[in-house]
Amino acid sequence: MAEPVAGRNIMARGPGKTANLYLSTPDNVTLGAWFVLCDQYHQTLRTLSPTTPASPTQGNIKEAVHQFPTILFLHGAAATRAVAWRVATYSSFTSRLNANVFAIDYRGYGDSTGSPDQAGLVLDAYTAWTWLLEHGAKQEDILIVGHSLGTGVSAQLAKILAAEGQKPRGVVLLAPFSTLSKVVETYPVFGVPILQPLQSFPLGIKILKRLLRHEFDTLSTIQDFHVPTLIAHSQDDLQIPHTHSRTLIDQLLAPLLPEIPVSLPAAPGSQFSSEDFAAFTKAHNERREARSALVRRTDIPNFGTVEEFDGQKGKVVYVETFWGSHARVGVQEGVQDEIARLFQLGQFGKQS
Repeated sequence: MAEPVAGRNIMARGPGKTANLYLSTPDNVTLGAWFVLCDQYHQTLRTLSPTTPASPTQGNIKEAVHQFPTILFLHGAAATRAVAWRVATYSSFTSRLNANVFAIDYRGYGDSTGSPDQAGLVLDAYTAWTWLLEHGAKQEDILIVGHSLGTGVSAQLAKILAAEGQKPRGVVLLAPFSTLSKVVETYPVFGVPILQPLQSFPLGIKILKRLLRHEFDTLSTIQDFHVPTLIAHSQDDLQIPHTHSRTLIDQLLAPLLPEIPVSLPAAPGSQFSSEDFAAFTKAHNERREARSALVRRTDIPNFGTVEEFDGQKGKVVYVETFWGSHARVGVQEGVQDEIARLFQLGQFGKQS
């Protein structure tokens, strides 16, 4: 991927710990962004100048990324970086995880120019990654966190970084989808997956494909990650069912489990001998036993479950919560505690 030009040195700031700034992409799109100082660092600035409201500057942003990890936050499809639940997420990340937050609006969102498409959104994320490096952040100090649509962008960014030999601290996918087409097929209106009946007809499948200009295929990308990965999803998510996350976890587990030598018949009436059925059943039982041996599961009362295993390219953690809906899964303290533990943030990280 082409190297982005340096972010424009434009910053609007006032009292507080958030800097409003703008970046330029290689294709001349201007991205609006917020850099939110780690709360511990922000409080240090206030202590040093108790009579002057602490405000982010280019200088102390560089100092902040040098002293503390930074979360590159890639938001979902709705609204902008300024939506209330996203602001709550930034606030909790900067305090509970003891990290800076760098949040961008993709092209066509908020005060960013241009029009969104898959290649453009991924370029926007890559531009933000490069901006952090240019301002003093180390690769291993940047945690990529995507929510909803942002998980698809995060997955594509992680794939590019792996191909380039760049290695972030890790990747967090909050309420992810396996592929965008599966979301469209099952997206519920009043509890009914409105497009699912189209799957019964060849013409319906064609209609769905026309509706989807961009695939954001995380399912085929996730095994390219070469860093620790955490996935979190709520069971009460009405926008993207938590089965999408289960599918992604199964994809990461697949290379570690015994293969199934035979498959069930493709259509009624197809031949399937008793020997084939016995082999099929045995292989499935062996696969379940191997999965149980690999995956360490913890049930947490009134919260959900945590599963973890050592993947081919790094540790994998899956957090499935009982509640949190689609928008707020990342705000839950239990989810943030697992992020802190896996990526050595907050109370688990080095204290400055």
